[in-house]
Amino acid sequence: MLDAIVAGAAGRMGQRIINMTSQNQEVTLAGAFERPDHSSVGDDAGLVAGVGELGVPIMGSLEEVIDKGEVLIDFTTPDATLENIRTIAPHGLAMIIGTTGISGDMLHEIEALTKKIRCVLAPNMSVGVNVMFRIAREMAQILGGDYDMEILEVHHRLKKDAPSGTAMRLAQILAETVDRDLETVGVYERKGMIGQRTDEEIGIQTWRAGDITGEHTVMFGGIGERLELTHRAHNRDNFARGAVRAALWVVKQPEGLYDMQDVLGLR
Repeated sequence: MLDAIVAGAAGRMGQRIINMTSQNQEVTLAGAFERPDHSSVGDDAGLVAGVGELGVPIMGSLEEVIDKGEVLIDFTTPDATLENIRTIAPHGLAMIIGTTGISGDMLHEIEALTKKIRCVLAPNMSVGVNVMFRIAREMAQILGGDYDMEILEVHHRLKKDAPSGTAMRLAQILAETVDRDLETVGVYERKGMIGQRTDEEIGIQTWRAGDITGEHTVMFGGIGERLELTHRAHNRDNFARGAVRAALWVVKQPEGLYDMQDVLGLR
């Protein structure tokens, strides 16, 4: 039995992760926490998540629950995630990071910290999306040199980062496969007299509306035809289910940084 701690336990993803742990006989919710000023601090995590009383109160800090679990599952914010991994590193807990928007110096520090702990960091924990990553790479290998490549991502109106971490990972995969520098060829906005599309550019466009959980489309546009690869998330359960699967997998691995391609054996 794996003892898990959930960060951001009262948030949208935190609640779904708690729900998934309650359905999995191999995982126990051992701890849950929120920021200190959150209104749900002190409440039963199971009641907040809608799965019934679990006897696990939501605490106001990681320090209050750090000795209760073997793995921390974190879908919060980049700043909070970085602070959480700094906190658990000396204690040897494993960590699952589904937080998006982590890059630059933050990513470098996480890479350094995970030399001593086991961690899965992925912009999307969905099994379907990670299969999409694999197929997009194969399509780019076959078509990328002769077809225009575009990415469209669509999410709910409350999402704070853009483009999504999943869209950026797709763009990186396409660029790497056709030997292009995404920093140079990525196009994130088109307006006005921009001129003809270049052969090298990779477009990454963003829509935000309503309560859309998440949609990603990769388009390969040729002369006289186009191919589209699309993933649509109907709810957040697929992300939460993937996070629990990653947690069960990572605790059996050596120290290091992994992603869902490793978890699913797709590499």
